[in-house]
Amino acid sequence: MIKKISNVPFNGTPEQEEKLKSIIEANKSDKSRLMAVMQQAQDIYGYLPREVQIMIAEGMDVPLEKVYGVATFYAQFSLSPKGKYNVSVCLGTACYVKGSQAILDKVCECLGVEPGECSADERFSVVDCRCIGACGLAPVMTVNDDVYGRLVPDDVPGILAKYE
Repeated sequence: MIKKISNVPFNGTPEQEEKLKSIIEANKSDKSRLMAVMQQAQDIYGYLPREVQIMIAEGMDVPLEKVYGVATFYAQFSLSPKGKYNVSVCLGTACYVKGSQAILDKVCECLGVEPGECSADERFSVVDCRCIGACGLAPVMTVNDDVYGRLVPDDVPGILAKYE
């Protein structure tokens, strides 16, 4: 999966920046700590926007390309914020053959985002995933911890309305 860069403007706080600078300062002499610094930065901001990647690169004295490379290689890192409600549509085999692509398309249409993006109001983020282990309910989507199965595209607006 290609990670998408956020469509939501960065709005970090001075407190977050100070916290990150403190972490960078404590680790800057050991470049092998880059990934740990990135993990802590993501804990602070919830994701790794370009602005944070630049702070890390400059503070750790590593190329921005290296920070970006790590952020895009490892699944634990996100370049987009997560919404209050995380919508995940299963595209595993059982779900896919029963129409989950149409479910994903409907979710994206309703929210005005693509997979891997967060809505501008930061209420919803959307991801496609592989098997979530609910094949008997295919096609399946989740909203946070709520599981919805045996879906058709017309079910999507009503489900999303529960979270607005």
